[in-house]
Amino acid sequence: MTTPFFDNRDARDPAEREADLMARLPEAVAAAMRAPAYAERLQGVDPGKVTSREALARLPVLRKSELPGLQKADPPFGGFHAGDLSHFGRLFTSPGPIHEGEGRGTDPWGAARGLYAAGFRPGDVVLNTFSYHLTPGGFIMDGGARALGCPVIPAGPGNTDGQLDVIEAFRPVAYAGTPDFLKILLDAADKAGRDVSCIAKAIVSGAAFPKSLQELFSGRGIEAYQAYATADIGFIAFETQAREGMIVNEDLILEIVRPGTGDPVPEGDVGEIVVTSLDPERPLIRLAVGDLTAAMPGASACGRTNTRIRGWMGRADQTTKIKGMFVRPEQIADIGRRHPELGRLRLVVTREGENDAMTLRAEGPSAAAEAVAATLQAVTKLRGAVEIVAPGSLPNDGKVIADERKYD
Repeated sequence: MTTPFFDNRDARDPAEREADLMARLPEAVAAAMRAPAYAERLQGVDPGKVTSREALARLPVLRKSELPGLQKADPPFGGFHAGDLSHFGRLFTSPGPIHEGEGRGTDPWGAARGLYAAGFRPGDVVLNTFSYHLTPGGFIMDGGARALGCPVIPAGPGNTDGQLDVIEAFRPVAYAGTPDFLKILLDAADKAGRDVSCIAKAIVSGAAFPKSLQELFSGRGIEAYQAYATADIGFIAFETQAREGMIVNEDLILEIVRPGTGDPVPEGDVGEIVVTSLDPERPLIRLAVGDLTAAMPGASACGRTNTRIRGWMGRADQTTKIKGMFVRPEQIADIGRRHPELGRLRLVVTREGENDAMTLRAEGPSAAAEAVAATLQAVTKLRGAVEIVAPGSLPNDGKVIADERKYD
């Protein structure tokens, strides 16, 4: 591995990648439909005809927020896994709770490619401070690092003094964990006069990584890069030396949809991340993970040619209680479908005196206001104002419900 790329797939022609993904998609859909829950959700779907993004977008979205209830009703996986538990190497429970299974293969979470982009190389000793207890975080990084040929210290989080002892004993070159805990280790080392200068590279995830913290680490001789991963899928995207967005991982089909729907947004618009995993052992079809992002145009300066996203831009689930009633992004999307003459929509929730108030701001023709107000009441069962605004004037931030209430 002397090249800047993990393998030649990093830099292949985008059209070649897309053709490969679409050729493998029917097999993944067919594998998913062997599980009873997917068979019910995809009833009537011919997997052999799901060979394009347009066909994929016609399939229903499975929302991560649904999984706790579905799994509780039909433990452990809600009917979304076709085999028995012997197919897995490890079994996890993440907050929610949501149950996940780890495949038996090498690097089952697809982390090695992202670690390689962060500078991890064979022989690098890795201090892995992600948790190994019940959740898969520690094993996601562990599996990727060992697939690269990196010895791993399974440190887990906490126990700062013990971590400093281990660092001085094994002299790890690389760190995996949250950016916050890396700073805690550095501060603790400074205070105690301990030597942690061996750490020169890091992969961080699970918390915000502002530029100020990136510069702090760089000033200490540590080049740290972000990974975007989830407990259901593993590595979805990762940062590279170009530091211009995050590269989508191979073997995944990533869509960005309007919150509350399964409808892909125009390129560049902010929307919810929906991922289809082509792993035939653990296929996931259109899993909406609940996070917002936007696709970036063009290819990365690092030479990798897969889609770039802007990274985490907030949560897609903007469900809000107004006058005792829940209003959901799906309802705002329904209003948009009933009025195709409208562009972006945003429901703004405020307080007027001691009462909740809501105003639907809609890009479109002013003549539509009265009809849209009637639809707003019909869909939400609440009366609200409608404000027509100029096309393109609402922010491109993926937010369809903005709760601006302030309480003294």
